[in-house]
Amino acid sequence: MDIAALAVLLRPLEAAGVDSVGLLGSTGTYAYLTRAERRQAIDAAVECLGGRVPLIVGVGALRTDDAQVLARDAQSAGANGLLLAPVSYTPLTDEEVFQHFTAVAAATDLPICIYNNPGTTHFTFSDELVARLAKVPGIVAVKNPAPAPGEAKQVVTALRDRVPAEFAIGYSADWHSPDAILAGGVAWYSVIGGLLPRPALALMRAAQAGNEAETQRLNAAFAPLWDLFKRHGSLRVVYAAANLMGLTDAQPPRPILPLGMAERGHIERALATLDS
Repeated sequence: MDIAALAVLLRPLEAAGVDSVGLLGSTGTYAYLTRAERRQAIDAAVECLGGRVPLIVGVGALRTDDAQVLARDAQSAGANGLLLAPVSYTPLTDEEVFQHFTAVAAATDLPICIYNNPGTTHFTFSDELVARLAKVPGIVAVKNPAPAPGEAKQVVTALRDRVPAEFAIGYSADWHSPDAILAGGVAWYSVIGGLLPRPALALMRAAQAGNEAETQRLNAAFAPLWDLFKRHGSLRVVYAAANLMGLTDAQPPRPILPLGMAERGHIERALATLDS
């Protein structure tokens, strides 16, 4: 693991003034790392950030007892919160996911965010299940895939009506997240924010302020990158973008293959659009 490269990625996030740093999420390839590698990454992030920026750490694992161990590791290393996905080979039922989350919540004092990422886990949290989990002590937030813009207000309001007022409803799927924030979401769990924190933060602040015109203007600059995310998957694009930006020469974990020269050319042009 390239600890020096991790610090190179983290320092600009702090300098930009982000609200928190998410470590070992999907773009952080948590599912491909050993327990020792995860702990090494957390230790390095804690040392780099020095408590100045809240650190949220992904602890998803196939087995409940493994997720509990990872949660305890994150807490002992100095993390401020946890992101938990229901990783599984066998499709899970709602009750199995509920019991899994309840067990992990009982294993740590850290607040937990539900990681609803059906694209990778093949499990979708219903509003009913999120509302049920919101009653479990320690489960305080959800990271949902952002709905289409035309549905955002209805979707956000429907969930907000079912959970406690203090329960934080946040969104991923970068290309739709700004509209979800305009519709009442409170957090953007951004992929691209890890590489481009300043333009991503400007977009988030515009959406938080309810400035729809500015949000759409800023989001339009990201459109070529969003198209590449949809075409190739955000993980592959972000690895290539980090290489092109000179931040690291790391490659995706096999069997995921790096993008070719033609695709990298498209990414370079999308980055140039944002720079301009």
